[in-house]
Amino acid sequence: MEGPLLSRREFLALGSAAALLPGAAFAAAPTGTRLHGLSAFGDLKYPADFKQFDYVNADAPKGGTFIFSPPNWVFNQNPLTFNTLNTFVAKGDAPPRMEMCFDSLMASALDEPDALYGLLAESVTISDDRNTVEFSLRPEARFHDGSPLTAQDVAYSFSQFKKDGHPSLLLPLSQMTEAVAADAHTFRLTFSGKQSARTVLDVAGFPIVSKAYFEANGFTTGGMKAPLGSGPYKVGRVVAGQTIEYERVEDYWARDLPVSRGLYNFDRIRIEFYRDRQAGFEAFKKGDVLFRQEFTARVWATGYDFPALKEGKVVKREFPAEKRPVMQATAINQRRERFRDARVRRAIGMCFDFEWARRNLFYDSYERSQSCFERSAYRAEGLPSPEELALLEPLRGQIPDEAFGEAVMQPVSDGSGRDRKLLGAAAKLLAEAGWKRNGQFVQNDKGEPLALEILVNDDAFVRIDSPWVENMRAIGIDASIRLVDSAQYTARQVEFDFDVISMALSFAATPSRDEIEGLFHSRSATLPGSRNLPGIADPAVDALVEAAGRADSRDSLTTALRTLDRVLRARQDWIPNWYLPNHRAAFWDMFGFKEPKPDFGFPVEALWWFDKDKAAVIGKA
Repeated sequence: MEGPLLSRREFLALGSAAALLPGAAFAAAPTGTRLHGLSAFGDLKYPADFKQFDYVNADAPKGGTFIFSPPNWVFNQNPLTFNTLNTFVAKGDAPPRMEMCFDSLMASALDEPDALYGLLAESVTISDDRNTVEFSLRPEARFHDGSPLTAQDVAYSFSQFKKDGHPSLLLPLSQMTEAVAADAHTFRLTFSGKQSARTVLDVAGFPIVSKAYFEANGFTTGGMKAPLGSGPYKVGRVVAGQTIEYERVEDYWARDLPVSRGLYNFDRIRIEFYRDRQAGFEAFKKGDVLFRQEFTARVWATGYDFPALKEGKVVKREFPAEKRPVMQATAINQRRERFRDARVRRAIGMCFDFEWARRNLFYDSYERSQSCFERSAYRAEGLPSPEELALLEPLRGQIPDEAFGEAVMQPVSDGSGRDRKLLGAAAKLLAEAGWKRNGQFVQNDKGEPLALEILVNDDAFVRIDSPWVENMRAIGIDASIRLVDSAQYTARQVEFDFDVISMALSFAATPSRDEIEGLFHSRSATLPGSRNLPGIADPAVDALVEAAGRADSRDSLTTALRTLDRVLRARQDWIPNWYLPNHRAAFWDMFGFKEPKPDFGFPVEALWWFDKDKAAVIGKA
């Protein structure tokens, strides 16, 4: 129901790249050689002299305004409201797409799973011990005020991110020991040796900020003053909490680099903020919003019958989903003692009747999710392979026995909405965990009821979660739903002030240790603003996260992540719920775009362009 969070790798893809020198797989990349690109495994698709990415239209016209409500976001961004333009810290709610105002050292291609090409960096050189990476910066790089972007800005950015950055920026830099400007155009990044071999693929995509601006204004301060940027867009008109416009920078310093061709075609990108989905849909129907991804099954099935669609002014269609792992799941907060027993978490999950919800609420449009890495080769299936067992056996006794059997699957109900067999099994699990019935609710040996509050920020989830609450109450859980506004929801999520909360996100096609660490490792369990919402803090899980970080081939990474998935599902840390196999999109028929879409990203605002002839036909010229 909710759009996935924008992964760091997709942020990378919004940057440009340029032709440099021959590249190689990062794990086997030559040391002491200037490279034009890096890849986690395997060769780069694009040679040093490439002219453009294959999925763009290099001749796309510039112009027009793209108005939408973003389906995904990064860092501290909020799609429902905003109260700050500082997107680099955990505090506050920033508007999505602030990242388009900032360049990064390297950028990824959307038709490769993990390859990076230089943007600010003209080349990259790996030290013999692979712990230091040196970036040679383009001397023509500029901020929007015309001042040069130098290695001092890069070094400042990385130092501040490690000290005070949002957890998505801070955690991957935990093993960074030095960020140094050797001279104006040479930046050197050094790690301790304990970092993942793929850490550089994450941090090379971090936004670079102005040292002068933030030293004058403070790195952690909020407010509605737009930080000085260097990217293809800059902040234009702002109405706090309601509207933000990003204006295309006509003299963008990187506009003529090979992979900038065909990107960033709209003169203005406007984001409108609506506190509920129905208001956003009504705005789309009237043409106040021009592009919409639909995350409410009922609306997709029954709501698209308005005049503009019937007249052919609006297109309703589906686009293939990216070839990237996704996770849409419910977190049960183990920082609270009553939820630390896996039997309790399993019982809670058994009360959700997906089969009933799919038929009665979802119009048969969703598939049941089983994995933390759904829609990918990293999803555990069947019995563990010999390679998986090699990782599991040292953990025997520390992880649930179920991890050694068939991969744990979510129970299939009879679709009645009140499956007596499943609810009876859930009640038995509660009793085994020490929760005994006393009147309407169960209690522990201290006489405390098993209270549970589901935190939501949209009426759509009240509709979905209400039958789940009824089933939990039927087995003695004192369950309820708390609907709060977006700002309060974000604040409580950042501080882990909830019992149960849901989240949807997408991973990079080749997840790094740093990416999965922010979700599953004990290091992130107490870090406010991290995505480790259940509070997982288990040495066995940590060991599997680190095994994934050590992977030196796609096969070994796949084995490590399947094993991790197997253990997480047995532990019931995240309860997977549902996913869509495609993007449901609708848009006013006034845009051009190249098909097929790339496999590893769908940043419509960066890829599409305004078609004035189409716009004239529907009266939107």
